Amino acid sequence: MLLIVVVAASLAALLLKVDVETIGSRLGAVPNMLPAPHWPVITLKRVSDLFPSAFTIFVLAGIESLLSAVVADGMTGKRHRSNCELVAQGVANIASVSFGGLPATGAIARTATGIRAGGRTPLAGIWHAFFVLLIMILFARYAAYIPLAALGAVLTYVAWNMAEVKNFTHLMSAPPGDRAVLLLTFLLTMLVDLTVALEVGMVLAAFVFMHRMAEAVSSKPMSSCSARTSTI
Repeated sequence: MLLIVVVAASLAALLLKVDVETIGSRLGAVPNMLPAPHWPVITLKRVSDLFPSAFTIFVLAGIESLLSAVVADGMTGKRHRSNCELVAQGVANIASVSFGGLPATGAIARTATGIRAGGRTPLAGIWHAFFVLLIMILFARYAAYIPLAALGAVLTYVAWNMAEVKNFTHLMSAPPGDRAVLLLTFLLTMLVDLTVALEVGMVLAAFVFMHRMAEAVSSKPMSSCSARTSTI
């Protein structure tokens, strides 16, 4: 359905000569071949500049991939191998960077969609990558006519489906500390940046966890003391 919407919007912009901003007008021609691989220049300054963001992406990617794997386990009745998943993802991201790509991760939306479509083995991911490459080689020149407004509508639709408003509302009945972590991370993601939101959220969640552990430890001696007093 979304593909039909994008194709229809592209044909309308092309045939009706509508003055809208497209991928081609904003970004130029879309390449139909992979760039040549190259190894990036690694310096101490570059490593120090990129380390905070790289570490945040690493943590986020690992958490999201493992959560996706857990969801897939529940849908298929199988059990994933966490170490194999993370190692394979690391190797794939190193290869992606060598071709000028961005780091990628397993996503719940794509995983659940693939399983519902019948994909149950790693071959599903391999075929998915193959068809994406094939589409890029054959139809990349036509992607320049896609209006950005159509892509914006598709992303809004996908974001709404992934938002899980009912689950978000249900989480608001959690303890105050969990609600604070959820709301602060959500607002920082929307208003500032995902990297900042994840860093602040993890620190706040750690403080909430330490506070709960301190309360649990302090409550045990008190209960034992009261029990001894009542016995006497």
